[in-house]
Amino acid sequence: MPTSAIRLVRLTGRLLLALAAVVALVVVFLALIALTDGAGSGLAAWLATLGTGSVLALWRGRRRTWPARLVPFLPVVVAAALTAAVCVPTAPTARRHPPALAFVSTQHWNLATGSRVAVYHYPPASPGPRHPVPFVYLHGGPIRGISVQDHTFLQLLARQGHDVYAYEQAGGGRSDLLPMDQYTISRAVRDLAAFVDRLDKGKVDILGFSGGAVVLTRALADPGAAARLHRAIIAEPGPMDGPTAHIAGHKGRASAQGLAPDPTGPRSTHVPRYAVAFGLMRLGLLTPDTGLIGQAEGDNAFTAADLGSDTASAYCARDAHRMPSEDTAQNFSFSPAASLRVQQTVKDSPSIAPLLRQSRTPAMLMIAECSSQVRQWATATLADDPAVQRTQYMPGVGHHLWNGLDDNNDRAAAVITAFLQDKPAPLPNYPTRDEIPAFMRDHK
Repeated sequence: MPTSAIRLVRLTGRLLLALAAVVALVVVFLALIALTDGAGSGLAAWLATLGTGSVLALWRGRRRTWPARLVPFLPVVVAAALTAAVCVPTAPTARRHPPALAFVSTQHWNLATGSRVAVYHYPPASPGPRHPVPFVYLHGGPIRGISVQDHTFLQLLARQGHDVYAYEQAGGGRSDLLPMDQYTISRAVRDLAAFVDRLDKGKVDILGFSGGAVVLTRALADPGAAARLHRAIIAEPGPMDGPTAHIAGHKGRASAQGLAPDPTGPRSTHVPRYAVAFGLMRLGLLTPDTGLIGQAEGDNAFTAADLGSDTASAYCARDAHRMPSEDTAQNFSFSPAASLRVQQTVKDSPSIAPLLRQSRTPAMLMIAECSSQVRQWATATLADDPAVQRTQYMPGVGHHLWNGLDDNNDRAAAVITAFLQDKPAPLPNYPTRDEIPAFMRDHK
């Protein structure tokens, strides 16, 4: 073999070894991030990796002449430069709340629980009859802001005579943050009860959507919270407790997930720091209270595009190429760490079925045809809550029941208003408790 070819082979081998060393150090860094829970914004893991790499480089170069001793340090320098980006914040570390909305004023209420929440009020805007019971909306998320699309739907309800109130759960939107260990599903229920007390208008009607429906379901199983509720609408609920959360069952008909165009706009997950932080949190390798990124920094960094195909999963497949914009970049707010923390407290909670079976608050369940939620999350509520008076299976819509397409908002509002006014349902009462097995079989 020619001398030049031998040199090329040797050079290639050295480059591959150097590359392998870089990869190994990056893997060590990520492992240390997980082991230290991101302590010191990741600097503890970075310094330990740098130290480990330097010791190995010294050992590898111990028999070389002086200039050659520096060569083993090259992978250490490259790995240090790559991993340093994970330790440097690029988003503000103090919470930046979304700017004020132009169409509704934001109030801030201090609740008896210690939470300070952003509140929105849409008084009845109809010249016709007004519903005498205040209406409260519990948004999904769980820890996120109320979208502009949801605000539009609340305005529609106000035009139909409802006195509408909504608040962003602590840590979401324009509400103040909580210490991470205070984000629990039980705290959310206590905040709901405290909000109704602060409203001071007697019992209220409540619409809980998705994560908000979980809060509402658990409130129905809490005699103290349930005493504050007049009527309850459970729309597309998530799992209500640990046993329900561990159900791996059927979902609704095909959603737009995988069919809709990829969301546009900046993504925090294109930045190494937030890709590592959010990725490891989602895998359970970092705690929500990780030292890698603070709660406020994570909230500031997270964008609507980071939700990826999760948004598309809330729409039917037929709507994949006409999905509306749910929110504006300025109004969007989501707390990934706090949301994971609340979801974990649901998974860790015991069954609430025995308490839910004692509920006497009149309730209605809303289920979407193309729901991305596990069907048993909804049917478990139907089976265990004897006060669910009607179920409304909503054809032609996905998880986000009111989405601004066609007449979907009007149909959802008609179902809600009919129940709250104790009028005949616009849709059949389906499924009933007896029909749950057939519903599970026929609506996959």
